[in-house]
Amino acid sequence: MDGDLRIEADKPTPAEEARESAEAAEESAAKRTTESVKAKTSRRKPTPRSSAGRSKGAARATTVKKSVTPVHKSRQRSFPAASFEDACEIADTMQRLGAKRVRRLTLFEALGKSAESGPSRQMVTNSARYGITIGSYQADYIELTSDGDIASNPEADKRAQLEARFRLAIQAVKPFREIYEKFEGQKLPNHSVIRDFLQESAYAEDEISQCIDTFVVNAKYIGILKPYAGAERLLPINHVVEDLPGPQGTRLADPARLISAQGIVGGSDEPETEQDWSKVCFYVTPIGAVDSENRQHSDLFLQSIVEPALAEFGIRVVRADHIGNPGMITAQVIEHIVKSRIVVADLSFHNPNVFYELALRHACRKPVIQIIRKADRIPFDLDQVRTIVIDTSTIYTLVPQLETYRSEVAMQVRRAMDGVGDVENPLTVFYPDFWNNTVRG
Repeated sequence: MDGDLRIEADKPTPAEEARESAEAAEESAAKRTTESVKAKTSRRKPTPRSSAGRSKGAARATTVKKSVTPVHKSRQRSFPAASFEDACEIADTMQRLGAKRVRRLTLFEALGKSAESGPSRQMVTNSARYGITIGSYQADYIELTSDGDIASNPEADKRAQLEARFRLAIQAVKPFREIYEKFEGQKLPNHSVIRDFLQESAYAEDEISQCIDTFVVNAKYIGILKPYAGAERLLPINHVVEDLPGPQGTRLADPARLISAQGIVGGSDEPETEQDWSKVCFYVTPIGAVDSENRQHSDLFLQSIVEPALAEFGIRVVRADHIGNPGMITAQVIEHIVKSRIVVADLSFHNPNVFYELALRHACRKPVIQIIRKADRIPFDLDQVRTIVIDTSTIYTLVPQLETYRSEVAMQVRRAMDGVGDVENPLTVFYPDFWNNTVRG
């Protein structure tokens, strides 16, 4: 990640100072609570007694002392106790008031809340811990930090605003920053995977679930967590910033343009060696425009069936929209058709591009796995080759059989990789002399 989005460790920012102030206020409150409890336990004075009475009293005192529950100092949470969006409520109100510094009582009057209530105090603390504002819940004034002002200003430059929100909501909160840096550019993993990562980093067990939930909500709110190919992916911040409207452009972030087949934005999917090609599966499928039925169908099959089936073999799946530079897409698609170890062809919708690419693969005499949705008829010329039929009639017929479909695809992959039998396609079956009789120009 570029250095301009990182916080300098040797120079505390106003946001860091605000967080330190909020943490100090929390520790001070915890200390006062502890001292209050201690004062109550020591308030009763002993009365004079005989030596025997003192002995019995001492024994009783010892017994009572053992039964008193020890007072523990409250542990500082490693992240704010609210989402970034919720914590911005104070900043949003200050923007409406048109002031970067507002009396705390005036602020909560505008919010329509009691300034001294527990939830109101927590609001101030959360805002300060994110670095949005400066000032604790006991301060006379609440002030916006520089990043807090940009992040909440509706008239701010969109790129600068996203950078500020990223610094506050993700980068400045240690566990959020570590999760993001670990999984940046990838599909958002299952929560159990993130949980294992945080446990290895020695975070408190009772905080982890809320930490994960808050991170996911923050990432989605600021726009670095976007759905693509049937899964939500964490996009590198600099690439998302570059795709936002700015002084030199008006493009909008498009995950399809940013994400490579490995789920890494800006990366190249073209294998560099023959060994790399042996770990590639090219997915031939109708793609269509974003939000079209074809695209949604392709995303679903890719994410729920094809990728899981290939994962156990260490083979990554590449789709045509994951590859290519401007003007080079056709050449790279053909190269993937010819060189990939496995090709999975989805015959659904009877897409002409799919049949053309399938014919090229047949001419290479390399293994192909055919799949099709049940609603479509298998073309006569391909009916002689095994095709996995997937019932997408309703969600009730599809979901219960997903594991079965994955297993069917995996079995065909295993058969192809083991080299069991000859590669069968219409050319090898009906015209095996095709390659001997081909006239070369």
